[in-house]
Amino acid sequence: MNKLVLLITALALFTSCGKKENPDNDFSAPATEEATTESDPSSYDPKRGEGKFDKVELGATLDQAMATKGEEVAGVKCTSCHKTTDEKLVGPGWKGVTERRKPEWIMNFITNPDPMIDKDPEVQAQLEICLVRMPNQGLVDDEARSIVEYMRKIDGVK
Repeated sequence: MNKLVLLITALALFTSCGKKENPDNDFSAPATEEATTESDPSSYDPKRGEGKFDKVELGATLDQAMATKGEEVAGVKCTSCHKTTDEKLVGPGWKGVTERRKPEWIMNFITNPDPMIDKDPEVQAQLEICLVRMPNQGLVDDEARSIVEYMRKIDGVK
């Protein structure tokens, strides 16, 4: 009797795991045209990246208080993977990043890394070197802006 119950249970589990032919339950396809456009790499702007930051105003001089806050945030969320030199740790070093990238790109990447990793050819090339995707650290806007200011300090902005 126990073998029969076990066999029926196994059969029920096996058949319930099969692919259903109901297209209404296909969660792999985008639900809207907008979702398709968002994942389209041809619409990606490599100068701005992908995210909500279109224009970031930087002062001519360094905002010391913001840079200090950025250093504190980076100490908690970034420096276990990034060095402040040009040396790679887990991720690339930060030295020179504000000279190579616009602040909009940096802020969009550190607050929204996944779509940019999927679309940006330079980030994909870096991923091949580092072998680890940057995780989303859940930074809020002012933390991201402070990190940019800290990166500017690293790059010698006074």
